[in-house]
Parts: sequence; C-alpha cells; structure tokens
Amino acid sequence: MNHPTPVIGKFYDRTGISFPIGNIRCHALKFSFEQLHRSFPSHSHSSNSWEIHYIAYGKGRITLAHIPFQVGPDDLFITGPHMEHSQTPDPDDPMAEYCVYLKFESRNSTLIQGKNPEFLNRFLSTDQYLGQDKQNLHSLMQTLFQELEHRTIGYRTVLEALLTQLLVLIVRDLEVAEHPEPSAEFSLTDRNYLMIEESFLYEYRDLTLEKLASRLALSPRQTERLLRKHYGKTFLRKKFEAKMSAALVLLRDPANTITDLSVMLGYSSVEHFSAAFRQYYGISPREWRKKT
Repeated sequence: MNHPTPVIGKFYDRTGISFPIGNIRCHALKFSFEQLHRSFPSHSHSSNSWEIHYIAYGKGRITLAHIPFQVGPDDLFITGPHMEHSQTPDPDDPMAEYCVYLKFESRNSTLIQGKNPEFLNRFLSTDQYLGQDKQNLHSLMQTLFQELEHRTIGYRTVLEALLTQLLVLIVRDLEVAEHPEPSAEFSLTDRNYLMIEESFLYEYRDLTLEKLASRLALSPRQTERLLRKHYGKTFLRKKFEAKMSAALVLLRDPANTITDLSVMLGYSSVEHFSAAFRQYYGISPREWRKKT
C-alpha cells in the first residue's frame, strides 16, 4: 500500500510515546523529517539513547567516530550512546532524512537481558551502523509520520507497533549486512585488485570515486559497495588512509617542510593536514618527525 510522503519539515518532540518491549521501556523522544540545508557538527547522545537516520533522497556526507562516509537514498545509519557523528548535506542535492530518537531504560544496570526479545538485544548491542536498507523502511517511515501528523483514534497503539516493527526491520538489515549474498557483479578480479591498489598508492592526492569507478567500468555507487565488501572501508576512508601512509614516507625526507607536505597531500592548509595526521596517528607531524 502506498502512502503519501509527509510534508518536509515535520518535527515531533512531545509525543509522550513510551511503551515496554520485553523487560525494557522504550521512550520515543523525537521524530523529524527534513531536508538538511545546513551541517550538523560532531555531537553525541546520552547513555541508552539511539538515533535512527534514514535517507529518503538527496545525498551528503556523515562522519561516524570521526570517519567520513558518503550517503544517499535508502542509506540507513544508526548512532548509539556517546557515538560521535556529524552530517553535511550536498549543496546541490541536499539529503532529506527521517530521524527517530529513542531512549531505553531498565531497572537493572544493563539493557541486555535474557527476558528481552532477540531482536531488541541485537539492536541494543549496535553502537553504530551504516548500510543500504533492504527492508523497505521508506514505506514504514511514511506510515509512521502519517500517524504522527493526523493522530486519529488509536494512533498511539499504532505508533508503538510501528516502532517495534522498525527495530525488527533494522535488525534484519544488520543481519543482511553481516551475511551478504554473493554477487558476481562486485567480484574483485586480480586486474581490478591491482588497479585499485595502485590508484590509491600513487594518486592519493587527486583520486576521485568517479575516476576509480570509470577505470573499473562500474558506477560510483557500485564501486563504493565493492570497496566496502572487499576492504570493509569506504572510498573516502581508503583515500584518507592512503594519504596518511604517504605522509609518513614524505616526513622521513627532511627537505620536505610540513607546509610542503600539506600541499603534496592535497590539504587546503597546514592546519587541516596536521589535524588529520593527529586524528590518525595520535601525535602531530612535527612530534612524529622529532621521534624518528
């Protein structure tokens, strides 16, 4: 059954929706559906809190635990307690996302208990996740927000059922991600393996996802999925790691200044390079050079 898409710019933060699942109570603290026209800086949420994000359309970039990822339609990402994350929309095609903010509480010190249904324990053991939805969450989100908007008789009962279903479908997405079906479309031949390795090794400064995809005769999205499948990393993460590996080699040459290195590696400023280096290695480039 098709449902009309809710109007963009819907926010509900005083619903009073609170219900038990197993031995735990779930509080639905916030619902939103909006197109992002501004960035959300890195932040995290309190203990026992999870935020569910579903990208309906558009694209942008997110960071999870300081690692950048590109996101687009049908991408689902979850941030658990104290998980740092940020969001930056694409200026030409800003992402529109559904967001559901849930908080769980239990009388005991831990939320993971034997009396809870398996799907709930699986969800609560996930501190972060990013992947493509395979469970048609878009339709469920549309239904959920229609209930929030119209609030016809029995809507609270329906919302509780929909939120429980949302958790179940998310866990099914997690299971699919952990046990993907083999696909010849994204097989990695020896030739492609060498092409990928050499591209990151020698073109860490200017390599783009589109350029790599063209060499592999794949779409950018297929290339991103291939990298995630065979390397467990996104294009941006592999490029970042390639830059950091190159930085160590370049730092060993005393003729290269830190400013020179930032230019060689494609950073807009020496401060940007130094911050990235410290994020990856835990010390600044100058400190690393002094120790070697």
